[in-house]
Amino acid sequence: MTESAGRRVPGTPCWSSLMVHGLGAIEEFYAELFGWEYVPGPAELGPYVRATLGGRDVAGIGQLPPDRHLPTAWTTYLATEDADATAEAVRACGGTVAVGPLEAGAAGRVAICSDPCGAVFGIWQAGDHLGTGLTGVHGTPVWNELVTQDSSVGKFYQSVFGHQPEALVSADEDYLTLHLEGRPVAAVHGVGRALPHDRGAHWMTWFEVDDPDAAAGLAVQLGGHLVQAPREGASGRVAVVADPEGAVLTLVRSAG
Repeated sequence: MTESAGRRVPGTPCWSSLMVHGLGAIEEFYAELFGWEYVPGPAELGPYVRATLGGRDVAGIGQLPPDRHLPTAWTTYLATEDADATAEAVRACGGTVAVGPLEAGAAGRVAICSDPCGAVFGIWQAGDHLGTGLTGVHGTPVWNELVTQDSSVGKFYQSVFGHQPEALVSADEDYLTLHLEGRPVAAVHGVGRALPHDRGAHWMTWFEVDDPDAAAGLAVQLGGHLVQAPREGASGRVAVVADPEGAVLTLVRSAG
Protein backbone atom coordinates (compact mmCIF):
# COMPACT_ATOMS: atom_id res chain seq x y z
CA MET A 1 0.00 0.00 0.00
CA THR A 2 1.37 3.39 -0.97
CA GLU A 3 0.00 6.71 0.20
CA SER A 4 0.39 9.43 -2.45
CA ALA A 5 1.53 12.53 -0.61
CA GLY A 6 2.35 16.06 -1.74
CA ARG A 7 1.86 17.86 -5.00
CA ARG A 8 2.57 16.03 -8.23
CA VAL A 9 5.23 17.09 -10.69
CA PRO A 10 3.38 19.02 -13.45
CA GLY A 11 2.37 16.61 -16.22
CA THR A 12 1.94 13.65 -13.88
CA PRO A 13 -1.45 11.89 -13.93
CA CYS A 14 -3.00 12.85 -10.60
CA TRP A 15 -6.70 11.95 -10.77
CA SER A 16 -9.22 9.85 -12.68
CA SER A 17 -12.85 10.91 -12.95
CA LEU A 18 -15.99 9.50 -14.56
CA MET A 19 -19.10 11.41 -15.65
CA VAL A 20 -22.21 9.23 -15.89
CA HIS A 21 -25.95 9.39 -16.52
CA GLY A 22 -27.02 7.33 -13.48
CA LEU A 23 -24.80 8.27 -10.55
CA GLY A 24 -26.38 6.01 -7.92
CA ALA A 25 -26.26 2.83 -9.99
CA ILE A 26 -22.63 3.39 -11.02
CA GLU A 27 -21.65 4.11 -7.42
CA GLU A 28 -23.07 0.71 -6.50
CA PHE A 29 -21.19 -1.01 -9.35
CA TYR A 30 -17.79 0.32 -8.29
CA ALA A 31 -18.53 -0.19 -4.59
CA GLU A 32 -19.05 -3.89 -5.32
CA LEU A 33 -16.15 -4.14 -7.76
CA PHE A 34 -13.50 -2.18 -5.84
CA GLY A 35 -14.86 -1.77 -2.31
CA TRP A 36 -15.20 2.00 -2.73
CA GLU A 37 -17.04 4.23 -0.30
CA TYR A 38 -18.08 7.78 -1.18
CA VAL A 39 -17.93 11.32 0.16
CA PRO A 40 -19.38 14.47 -1.44
CA GLY A 41 -17.16 16.29 -3.93
CA PRO A 42 -16.97 20.03 -4.68
CA ALA A 43 -20.44 21.55 -5.03
CA GLU A 44 -19.22 23.59 -8.02
CA LEU A 45 -18.99 20.34 -10.04
CA GLY A 46 -22.69 19.53 -9.59
CA PRO A 47 -23.70 16.07 -8.34
CA TYR A 48 -20.23 14.61 -7.74
CA VAL A 49 -18.65 12.19 -5.28
CA ARG A 50 -15.13 11.19 -4.41
CA ALA A 51 -14.54 7.47 -4.11
CA THR A 52 -12.46 6.50 -1.08
CA LEU A 53 -10.60 3.51 0.31
CA GLY A 54 -9.57 3.60 3.94
CA GLY A 55 -10.48 7.28 4.04
CA ARG A 56 -8.17 8.16 1.11
CA ASP A 57 -9.49 9.65 -2.12
CA VAL A 58 -8.92 7.40 -5.13
CA ALA A 59 -11.21 8.65 -7.95
CA GLY A 60 -14.26 10.77 -8.77
CA ILE A 61 -17.72 10.10 -10.24
CA GLY A 62 -20.10 12.83 -11.36
CA GLN A 63 -23.58 13.12 -12.84
CA LEU A 64 -24.01 14.42 -16.38
CA PRO A 65 -26.83 16.94 -16.95
CA PRO A 66 -29.98 15.19 -18.22
CA ASP A 67 -29.77 16.95 -21.59
CA ARG A 68 -26.16 15.89 -22.24
CA HIS A 69 -26.41 12.66 -24.25
CA LEU A 70 -22.69 11.93 -24.12
CA PRO A 71 -20.88 8.59 -23.97
CA THR A 72 -19.36 7.87 -20.58
CA ALA A 73 -15.60 7.46 -20.21
CA TRP A 74 -12.92 7.65 -17.57
CA THR A 75 -10.91 10.86 -17.85
CA THR A 76 -7.24 11.13 -16.86
CA TYR A 77 -6.22 14.43 -15.21
CA LEU A 78 -2.67 15.74 -15.52
CA ALA A 79 -1.22 17.95 -12.79
CA THR A 80 -0.35 21.57 -13.47
CA GLU A 81 0.81 24.50 -11.37
CA ASP A 82 -1.13 26.96 -13.56
CA ALA A 83 -4.29 25.70 -15.29
CA ASP A 84 -4.72 28.88 -17.32
CA ALA A 85 -1.18 28.81 -18.70
CA THR A 86 -1.46 25.10 -19.48
CA ALA A 87 -4.78 25.65 -21.25
CA GLU A 88 -3.13 28.29 -23.43
CA ALA A 89 -0.29 25.86 -24.21
CA VAL A 90 -2.84 23.20 -25.19
CA ARG A 91 -4.41 25.60 -27.68
CA ALA A 92 -1.05 26.78 -29.01
CA CYS A 93 0.04 23.20 -29.67
CA GLY A 94 -3.06 22.22 -31.62
CA GLY A 95 -5.29 20.89 -28.86
CA THR A 96 -8.71 22.08 -27.72
CA VAL A 97 -9.97 23.39 -24.38
CA ALA A 98 -13.62 22.34 -24.09
CA VAL A 99 -14.38 23.37 -20.50
CA GLY A 100 -12.72 25.92 -18.24
CA PRO A 101 -10.40 26.61 -16.69
CA LEU A 102 -12.81 27.04 -13.81
CA GLU A 103 -12.72 26.98 -10.04
CA ALA A 104 -13.73 23.88 -8.09
CA GLY A 105 -13.99 25.79 -4.84
CA ALA A 106 -11.06 25.36 -2.49
CA ALA A 107 -10.26 21.99 -4.11
CA GLY A 108 -8.48 23.53 -7.10
CA ARG A 109 -8.82 24.73 -10.68
CA VAL A 110 -9.77 22.47 -13.56
CA ALA A 111 -10.12 22.33 -17.34
CA ILE A 112 -11.17 19.63 -19.80
CA CYS A 113 -9.10 19.46 -22.97
CA SER A 114 -8.42 17.24 -25.96
CA ASP A 115 -5.22 16.59 -27.87
CA PRO A 116 -4.88 17.04 -31.67
CA CYS A 117 -6.15 13.47 -32.21
CA GLY A 118 -9.26 14.08 -30.10
CA ALA A 119 -8.32 12.23 -26.92
CA VAL A 120 -9.94 13.92 -23.92
CA PHE A 121 -7.95 14.65 -20.76
CA GLY A 122 -8.22 16.99 -17.80
CA ILE A 123 -5.76 19.39 -16.21
CA TRP A 124 -5.81 19.92 -12.47
CA GLN A 125 -4.26 22.78 -10.51
CA ALA A 126 -4.40 21.52 -6.96
CA GLY A 127 -5.76 23.58 -4.12
CA ASP A 128 -6.85 21.61 -1.07
CA HIS A 129 -7.34 18.48 -3.17
CA LEU A 130 -4.03 17.01 -4.35
CA GLY A 131 -5.52 14.09 -6.28
CA THR A 132 -5.41 10.34 -5.77
CA GLY A 133 -4.30 9.68 -2.20
CA LEU A 134 -3.63 5.92 -2.29
CA THR A 135 -2.00 3.50 -4.73
CA GLY A 136 -0.89 -0.10 -4.86
CA VAL A 137 -4.00 -1.78 -3.45
CA HIS A 138 -7.15 -3.27 -4.98
CA GLY A 139 -9.34 -0.56 -6.50
CA THR A 140 -6.72 2.17 -6.95
CA PRO A 141 -5.55 3.78 -10.22
CA VAL A 142 -2.08 2.49 -11.03
CA TRP A 143 -1.33 3.60 -14.62
CA ASN A 144 -2.64 5.80 -17.44
CA GLU A 145 -2.19 5.05 -21.12
CA LEU A 146 -3.19 7.01 -24.20
CA VAL A 147 -4.58 4.69 -26.89
CA THR A 148 -4.35 6.43 -30.26
CA GLN A 149 -3.69 5.79 -33.93
CA ASP A 150 0.05 6.39 -33.71
CA SER A 151 2.46 7.59 -31.07
CA SER A 152 3.49 10.78 -32.90
CA VAL A 153 0.93 12.68 -30.76
CA GLY A 154 3.42 12.20 -27.93
CA LYS A 155 5.11 15.36 -29.28
CA PHE A 156 2.04 17.34 -28.20
CA TYR A 157 2.35 16.15 -24.60
CA GLN A 158 6.09 16.77 -24.66
CA SER A 159 5.48 20.36 -25.78
CA VAL A 160 2.67 21.09 -23.31
CA PHE A 161 3.83 19.18 -20.22
CA GLY A 162 7.53 18.54 -20.75
CA HIS A 163 7.21 14.77 -20.98
CA GLN A 164 10.33 13.02 -22.19
CA PRO A 165 9.29 10.16 -24.52
CA GLU A 166 11.10 6.86 -24.63
CA ALA A 167 10.17 4.57 -27.52
CA LEU A 168 9.83 0.81 -27.19
CA VAL A 169 12.24 -0.70 -29.71
CA SER A 170 9.96 -3.18 -31.46
CA ALA A 171 8.97 -3.86 -35.04
CA ASP A 172 5.55 -5.03 -33.86
CA GLU A 173 4.49 -2.29 -31.47
CA ASP A 174 4.23 1.51 -31.54
CA TYR A 175 4.66 2.45 -27.89
CA LEU A 176 6.09 5.43 -26.04
CA THR A 177 6.67 5.73 -22.32
CA LEU A 178 6.39 9.33 -21.06
CA HIS A 179 8.92 10.29 -18.39
CA LEU A 180 9.20 13.20 -15.96
CA GLU A 181 12.33 13.70 -13.87
CA GLY A 182 13.59 10.31 -15.07
CA ARG A 183 10.47 8.42 -13.94
CA PRO A 184 7.80 6.84 -16.19
CA VAL A 185 4.43 8.47 -15.54
CA ALA A 186 2.24 7.42 -18.51
CA ALA A 187 2.37 5.89 -21.97
CA VAL A 188 1.21 6.43 -25.54
CA HIS A 189 0.14 3.29 -27.41
CA GLY A 190 -0.31 3.61 -31.16
CA VAL A 191 -2.65 0.88 -32.36
CA GLY A 192 -3.26 1.97 -35.96
CA ARG A 193 -6.39 0.50 -37.52
CA ALA A 194 -7.16 -1.36 -34.30
CA LEU A 195 -8.30 1.93 -32.76
CA PRO A 196 -11.98 1.44 -31.83
CA HIS A 197 -14.16 3.34 -34.30
CA ASP A 198 -16.81 3.99 -31.66
CA ARG A 199 -14.34 5.53 -29.22
CA GLY A 200 -11.47 7.04 -31.19
CA ALA A 201 -8.30 8.13 -29.41
CA HIS A 202 -8.72 7.96 -25.63
CA TRP A 203 -6.92 7.85 -22.32
CA MET A 204 -7.32 4.56 -20.45
CA THR A 205 -7.15 4.30 -16.64
CA TRP A 206 -5.66 1.08 -15.27
CA PHE A 207 -6.85 -0.06 -11.83
CA GLU A 208 -4.91 -2.40 -9.56
CA VAL A 209 -6.85 -5.53 -8.58
CA ASP A 210 -5.94 -8.61 -6.58
CA ASP A 211 -7.23 -11.03 -9.23
CA PRO A 212 -8.01 -9.74 -12.74
CA ASP A 213 -9.89 -12.92 -13.69
CA ALA A 214 -12.18 -12.72 -10.67
CA ALA A 215 -12.62 -8.94 -10.99
CA ALA A 216 -13.52 -9.20 -14.70
CA GLY A 217 -16.05 -11.93 -13.90
CA LEU A 218 -17.55 -9.81 -11.13
CA ALA A 219 -17.80 -6.79 -13.44
CA VAL A 220 -19.89 -8.87 -15.85
CA GLN A 221 -22.09 -10.18 -13.00
CA LEU A 222 -22.71 -6.58 -11.91
CA GLY A 223 -23.98 -5.52 -15.33
CA GLY A 224 -20.77 -4.60 -17.14
CA HIS A 225 -19.20 -6.53 -19.99
CA LEU A 226 -15.87 -8.03 -20.96
CA VAL A 227 -13.91 -6.10 -23.61
CA GLN A 228 -10.66 -8.12 -23.55
CA ALA A 229 -10.34 -11.43 -21.71
CA PRO A 230 -7.69 -11.74 -18.97
CA ARG A 231 -4.19 -12.36 -20.32
CA GLU A 232 -0.57 -12.07 -19.31
CA GLY A 233 1.08 -8.81 -20.39
CA ALA A 234 4.36 -7.02 -19.85
CA SER A 235 2.85 -5.14 -16.89
CA GLY A 236 1.27 -8.21 -15.29
CA ARG A 237 -2.04 -9.98 -15.75
CA VAL A 238 -4.61 -7.67 -17.35
CA ALA A 239 -8.24 -7.62 -18.44
CA VAL A 240 -10.33 -4.87 -20.01
CA VAL A 241 -13.95 -4.38 -18.99
CA ALA A 242 -16.72 -1.83 -19.41
CA ASP A 243 -19.07 -0.70 -16.65
CA PRO A 244 -22.87 -0.75 -17.11
CA GLU A 245 -22.82 2.63 -18.90
CA GLY A 246 -20.01 1.55 -21.22
CA ALA A 247 -17.02 3.31 -19.64
CA VAL A 248 -13.96 1.16 -20.35
CA LEU A 249 -11.18 0.46 -17.84
CA THR A 250 -8.23 -1.88 -17.53
CA LEU A 251 -7.84 -4.22 -14.56
CA VAL A 252 -4.27 -5.23 -13.74
CA ARG A 253 -2.41 -7.28 -11.18
CA SER A 254 0.98 -5.65 -11.45
CA ALA A 255 3.97 -7.88 -12.14
CA GLY A 256 6.23 -8.38 -9.14
